[in-house]
Amino acid sequence: MGLMLKYVIAGLARYWLIHMDYWQIIANRVEIATPLNSWKRLIEGVYLYDNNINPYEGDSFHESPLMLIFFHFFMKKFPYILPLLFTIFDLITAHLLYKTSKSFATLFKNAQDKMKDEVNEDSKTMLLSNSRLDEAPDYVLSVYLFNPYSVLNCAGMTTTVIQNLLVAASLWSATSGHRILACAFIALATHQALYPVLLIVPIAILLADINKGCNKCSYIRTLLVFVLCWGFLIFISAFIMDGSYKYVYNTYGFILSVPDLKPNIGLFWYFFTEMFEHFRLLFVCAFQINALALYIVPLTLRFKREPVLLATVLIALSAIFRSYPCVGDVGFYLALLPMWKHLFTFMQQKFIVACAFIITSALGPTVWHLWIYSGSANANFFFGVTLSFATAQIFLITDLLFAYIKREFTLKNGTSRQIDGKPAKLVLR
Repeated sequence: MGLMLKYVIAGLARYWLIHMDYWQIIANRVEIATPLNSWKRLIEGVYLYDNNINPYEGDSFHESPLMLIFFHFFMKKFPYILPLLFTIFDLITAHLLYKTSKSFATLFKNAQDKMKDEVNEDSKTMLLSNSRLDEAPDYVLSVYLFNPYSVLNCAGMTTTVIQNLLVAASLWSATSGHRILACAFIALATHQALYPVLLIVPIAILLADINKGCNKCSYIRTLLVFVLCWGFLIFISAFIMDGSYKYVYNTYGFILSVPDLKPNIGLFWYFFTEMFEHFRLLFVCAFQINALALYIVPLTLRFKREPVLLATVLIALSAIFRSYPCVGDVGFYLALLPMWKHLFTFMQQKFIVACAFIITSALGPTVWHLWIYSGSANANFFFGVTLSFATAQIFLITDLLFAYIKREFTLKNGTSRQIDGKPAKLVLR
């Protein structure tokens, strides 16, 4: 299937879903819309702003002022092109991921050529040919364009579409060696959703690898450009709100403090519904440290030679552990996995994870209907499904990381597994 045909089919499918009679149901699904990205809340925020009411004084709007101004302009001037706009944004995201994977294939080939002398003779056949590397971008494109999670996320017209676009643009800029663009896009994504701030680490490493020179100097330049861009965005947002920084509490503060406990596919809502109030601050801090800080140092120390893999894993972990996740976050990182399809042969839990994804994706809406509409289930049923879904994602990420370590070990030590002439088994502890 030609590239253009893929774009056309995927675009038409998204545009058709937005205009079908069931669009309202899609846009209000708890798996798709959250208090952060909901189209309904965005409309309410724009309405309040248009009527000279500060949308951040209430508890309904939590997008950044930049997003508020952007959608206020389109809703007032060109409301009829909004479905097309979301569709185009999603197609651009797919194209940026395609370009990112092509740049990554080039970087991977160069790195592979440099390490050929270190590869064991028995493992020479495991080195990837140009034809195998060239296949990955097509898979990345197809997975994003036709993944039901990505399609429904766009059809629901959630602002996660914008976030995915910004993250994809930052990854493409980084793999192309454009420091200012990469920092600007990741600052925009951070300004919108906070959790993309994690990506500044792999982006800094990647830019240092591409732009040869002093690594520490490159890290400092990247961090400085990012901080300046983020600070500028915060200042511009305050300028939009007449110099007030009160919007920060209803954006970053809302993400970190998790006051809205509407059910979603994440883990926060159930725990804090059941939590005694005097324990709340402790567990909010524990959950947010888990999402924002816990994994960044150990993963960076172990996978600093593979910044694209590091970025993929951090995106996936933030999609699992963020306070208000949706299927659009999951669909985005799943599209990055085909870049590592050479690791799939080393993965042991592919079948289990695939079955878990399918079963939980089917059970989620079913159990939600039984709980909310039929009254024959309760919150425990739905949380059980979301917990299983999160567990499946964790299994997927750990399996991918172990597969990378196994391949790395095999390349250096050969494919033979013998100790004193007897068959041995490689065990990761």
